[in-house]
Amino acid sequence: MIFAKFFHVISVVIWVGGMFFAYMVLRPAAAERLEPPQRLQVWEGVFTRFFPWVWAAVVLILLSGLYMMAQLGQPGLYVMIMATLGIIMMLLFAHLYFALYGKLKRAVTAQDWPAGGIVLGKMRQLIALNLTLGLLTVTVATLGVYWG
Repeated sequence: MIFAKFFHVISVVIWVGGMFFAYMVLRPAAAERLEPPQRLQVWEGVFTRFFPWVWAAVVLILLSGLYMMAQLGQPGLYVMIMATLGIIMMLLFAHLYFALYGKLKRAVTAQDWPAGGIVLGKMRQLIALNLTLGLLTVTVATLGVYWG
């Protein structure tokens, strides 16, 4: 169980930490210093490098989480809340990846900056939602054990 917990936690750190860095640090810096064409190219490059890590994290979180839940037998309420939030996050990421990321790549390749800006705005909203859910999930995971 210790290896499952390790892979679970390190995967959450990579995913949620990556979203926090991208949203709270990189996004404002890019908006201040880059023109829209360069900003869209940077984001396309960032997502191209980050999304494979997110897919690996999603797989490891899902497998390790299911394994640990099976080991617990009857998981507590906080575990079920954490699992539900995690599944919602995974579905939002899948939507972001399959419905929006390809559109961003095509817009950047075509140098269609207005279309790329619209897609990036939609992606930003989903990332903000997923980051919020991720931080909430970490809170539940950390404090839930104390909920009697």
